[in-house]
Amino acid sequence: MRKLFIFSNLLILALLIGWSLIWKPAVWSFTIFGPLFLLGIYDFFQKKHTITRNFPVFGHLRFVMEDLRPKVYQYFVESDTNGTPFNRQNRSVIYQRAKKVDDTRPFGTELDVYQNGYEWLNHSIAALSHDQLQESPRVKVGGPDCLQPYSASIFNISAMSFGSLSQNAILALNAGAKIGNFAHNTGEGGLSDYHLQEGGDIIWQIGTGYFSCRHKDGTIDFDAFAQRAVLPQVKMIEIKLSQGAKPGHGGILPAAKVTPEIAKIRLVEMGEDVISPPYHTAFSTPLELMHFIKKLRSLSGGKPIGFKLCVGHKSEFIAICKAMIETKIYPDFVTVDGGEGGTGAAPLEFSNSVGMPLREALAFVYDALTGFDLKKHIRLIASGKVATGFDLVKNFALGADMCNSARGMMFALGCIQALECNSNTCPTGVATQDKSLMKGLVVQDKKVRVANFQKMTVSSALQMLGAAGLKHPCDLHRDFIYRRTSHSEILTYGELFPYIPKGSLLISPYPLNFEKDMAISSPETFVPDYNKVSPVQVEATSV
Repeated sequence: MRKLFIFSNLLILALLIGWSLIWKPAVWSFTIFGPLFLLGIYDFFQKKHTITRNFPVFGHLRFVMEDLRPKVYQYFVESDTNGTPFNRQNRSVIYQRAKKVDDTRPFGTELDVYQNGYEWLNHSIAALSHDQLQESPRVKVGGPDCLQPYSASIFNISAMSFGSLSQNAILALNAGAKIGNFAHNTGEGGLSDYHLQEGGDIIWQIGTGYFSCRHKDGTIDFDAFAQRAVLPQVKMIEIKLSQGAKPGHGGILPAAKVTPEIAKIRLVEMGEDVISPPYHTAFSTPLELMHFIKKLRSLSGGKPIGFKLCVGHKSEFIAICKAMIETKIYPDFVTVDGGEGGTGAAPLEFSNSVGMPLREALAFVYDALTGFDLKKHIRLIASGKVATGFDLVKNFALGADMCNSARGMMFALGCIQALECNSNTCPTGVATQDKSLMKGLVVQDKKVRVANFQKMTVSSALQMLGAAGLKHPCDLHRDFIYRRTSHSEILTYGELFPYIPKGSLLISPYPLNFEKDMAISSPETFVPDYNKVSPVQVEATSV
């Protein structure tokens, strides 16, 4: 397509020049249209802007519209509600950080501070200067049975698969991770050569389809897993139980995006949609999950093993915690994905209406691990519309040790949220397998933008911590964050999500808000047994 465009441009330009030599009035036509064709040639060869590289001349209309749009945004109209595009203010901040452009603003806040849901961090008179802050905090991931703990950045690339994203997007993400010394999650689509080529640290995600380590019948191939898991570049392995964009639903890769290369990497057949099962076949109970974790840890040579989930029934996570206590097998990390998480292809009702939002889920998981006195062994990772320094700060306050970003990293690559991810026609070359479109995404340019975005976002979070008088994310407390819940009421995160005492779920009586879930959960099954709770008890607990 791009070769045809440049050939037609050159042909038309030659015809205009010839026409102008024969018929003098055509000089005016050449004067008007000639520069446009020259601009098209320039656009085709420049490497900074994917849109104009893929769509010379016409791509500039996007920037014109961007300049004409209103400069003041209603933040909460587009921010954290499920099913809406990522809010434009955050998107603008990401683009600027990726390009290392100053993101300061005149005339104060653009947000309505009296809008329900407005949140802020309380600062301190005893604020810290920049040189008092740790430049790039690291978090050690690895419990008592981990032989190869990983020192991770506090901000990493969330799960996005090759197949959903183009090879150039994967290359740029991993190369950016290499530059910035942070980690790149493969997504459930398998471990490809593009994840390994640039040398960035890898978190290999194993989903229900067991891509890159599966038998023909779809079950896990432990030998294939072991061969890849021991690669030095693979730093951690993440078992995906569910994801925020479509919890309880298998992953989807449309047939149009399944190339022979992707089929080979994933070990699937061509010509059909690749749909992961909604459940794992390698285990079916919390106890079996723990033994599965132990086996993967052994096969990987003792690397950190964890799991990712979007919280649904609270009793299911309680059952997993009970299984940890019974087996004394602990995951090294737990990734909490919010119901607001995004993906390239998901049923609309699932994206909008299934899965617990990140803030509530993160607070619950932290409290459950604390109640069972397990948090000391396990790192918490937060994922779900994480894009700004303040997003990191809020998640740290709720108990996260690290954060992952998917959409933020896509915007750093040049994504304009065209919402063409599932149609293979992404105009920026980010989420497509169309080679003529992915060529517009220049890895050498975009890898730097990915590294810039990560570095400046971490810096922003650290500066906010310094403003609060804190040196490290682990110093944050829920009472540092305030939320307006009505025009006349303000509550801290500590009041909205009250802590429970350490070890309080090991001995009865349990905290009231955990009482029912403790009663109906068992390490022997994920299915809650509501018969253990009488209707009277259920009513009393819900109050």
